[in-house]
Amino acid sequence: MVEADWAPSKEDIVVVLTGAGVSAESGVPTFRGEGGLWRQFRAEDLATPQAFARDPTLVWEWYAWRRGLIAECEPNAGHRVLAEMESAFPRFLLVTQNVDGLHQRAGSRRVVELHGSIWRVRCVREGTVSEDSRVPLSEIPPRCECGALLRPDVVWFGEMLPEAALQRASEAAAACTVMLVVGTSAVVQPAASLPWMAKSHGARVIVVNPEATPLLDAADEVWLGPAGEVLPSLWQRWEENLGG
Repeated sequence: MVEADWAPSKEDIVVVLTGAGVSAESGVPTFRGEGGLWRQFRAEDLATPQAFARDPTLVWEWYAWRRGLIAECEPNAGHRVLAEMESAFPRFLLVTQNVDGLHQRAGSRRVVELHGSIWRVRCVREGTVSEDSRVPLSEIPPRCECGALLRPDVVWFGEMLPEAALQRASEAAAACTVMLVVGTSAVVQPAASLPWMAKSHGARVIVVNPEATPLLDAADEVWLGPAGEVLPSLWQRWEENLGG
């Protein structure tokens, strides 16, 4: 682990990019870590527009199962520290690839969800989006008031990221002075380009991850370990510099 004595000031523009590793510490299953196959289906075969068009009931049964698992999870120390950081820095943005809503449950409010949220639904006919935190769902598949099917408001394999979310994240990466990359290998595009974009614009890039990733080549500071353990230590040092 490479540590540095550097710490930000309140004038810094801080952007945080998080991935599945943060929520895995809370027990949220990842696509490739759900203990094998769900009913002998791979996640990559269910989280697609084609799968939903072919069998919306099957896809929604899988999402209902995932929602039930996530509902039992609680934000961990990593989530809570990031919420504290938001309160400390006037110019702060959290960009997440997670769809579980744990950042918001921990208190984060300035959040960009690159991959959507499992707690929202979208009408396939009207395109309207609404919150939906029901566990269990009253019907599978759920339907909009207009009678059309609702789908999870998440980005499926083969779909583009929401344009507004990606634009906001890209603009923030280009403008920030500090980027903290937590719990992600940062190899899947387009999110993987954000730390490099920040680096190219002069930002200090800090990586917190249990294992080494290709992103370490861009990092000014590296902390190898779980976010729930590393972030509290990092934040304690930063808080001292900020004056508590």
